[in-house]
Amino acid sequence: MPRTLDLIRNSQVPFNVMHSAAHGSLAVPAAETLEILVYLAVHNKVFGEQARMTLAGWDEKASVVAAGDPHTQTEVLQYFVAPENLRPGLLPALAENPAVHDAWLAGLAETGSRNVVEILLKSQRVMSTPRLSLALHSNPNLRPNEQPGVGHKIAETGTSPTQANATEAASEGASPEAEAADEVVEGAIAKFLEENAAELAAERDKPFQLQGATREELTGELTDANVAAADGESVAVDAASAEEVGDAAKAGEKAAVGPAGKPAAAVAVRARKPAVPAGMERRDSALQKISKLDIKGRIALAMRGNKEDRSILIRDSTKLVALAVLDSPKVSEKEIETFALQKNVLESVLRTIPMRRKFAKNYNVQRNLVYNPRTPLDASLGLMKGLLVRDLKNLSENKDVADTIRKMASRLYRQKVEKKG
Repeated sequence: MPRTLDLIRNSQVPFNVMHSAAHGSLAVPAAETLEILVYLAVHNKVFGEQARMTLAGWDEKASVVAAGDPHTQTEVLQYFVAPENLRPGLLPALAENPAVHDAWLAGLAETGSRNVVEILLKSQRVMSTPRLSLALHSNPNLRPNEQPGVGHKIAETGTSPTQANATEAASEGASPEAEAADEVVEGAIAKFLEENAAELAAERDKPFQLQGATREELTGELTDANVAAADGESVAVDAASAEEVGDAAKAGEKAAVGPAGKPAAAVAVRARKPAVPAGMERRDSALQKISKLDIKGRIALAMRGNKEDRSILIRDSTKLVALAVLDSPKVSEKEIETFALQKNVLESVLRTIPMRRKFAKNYNVQRNLVYNPRTPLDASLGLMKGLLVRDLKNLSENKDVADTIRKMASRLYRQKVEKKG
């Protein structure tokens, strides 16, 4: 008999069961309840908010046990450790759990609040892992009197930052960004600029705009980890000026919707720079850094930058910049899988991904593109033939995609089932 979670994933349970699931009141084991709540919080539009509220108030003792258990499902651990969901009481257990990847903790160590820093300073794993101690050492919330202690731990390992990052990437079976040789990156930039010289000249004065910005982004309440300021600074996102944002916020959704009631395609991004505490060097967030660049600078950063830079620039409303991310020698297939599912990128990005041979061979990329309702219809129809039976069945029941896609998925599903039979 399938698990309740599997039935929920396949939309095979009635509304009242989904309602109970979002409140954590189903009669299933505690571990599966957490899996269900996290699944709804991440993937379900109707019950996601309630599931997030339920998780935020979940019994702390039970949550700590799950956070420290190496057998807890990866998606649950990843949800717990995400900055926007983090409960400080769970962090000590998460930090010592070997199933929690160093890469997840590194982000917290580098940009976490003072409370997070205090907890990580007490973590044996963080202080003995080169990559994590290096990230913690760069956190602006680390006090001057604490820096020598962290620096001493780093010196004890005798590991340089480059070695630490390479070791971590190798342990995860990934290619570190640093592996892309400088000459390869610079060659890719030169080639891209040369091939797109005419379009570049036409777009040269276009400012950075964040494609598909949310209402929170419009009003400066950035909650996305990839867009939030790295040092806790506030970032204001507006369409023309701070006054316009304030007026739009008061009026409801004027800045967030177009004349036909449709979400605004893009908003201009501008950094609001707060006062810098005495003795603390201010660090610009990735968003602030990007907002200062012209189009050539953004293209170069799309090629040279890190994962966080690419996660922002893929949403640049200037097509050349977004496509430069796809041409970066540093971009990974995992990133492309994520881009293929995003609804806040240009359609030209989704159309271009399957045209890149190295990405088109990735099954997850193909499936994600077809499941993305923003992918152009002709591109989705061309990719559907390669989907597996189970994915075709799920797609035929997916109400987010176009009716044409559902009907085609249903037909292909029947054909493949009959062929197997």
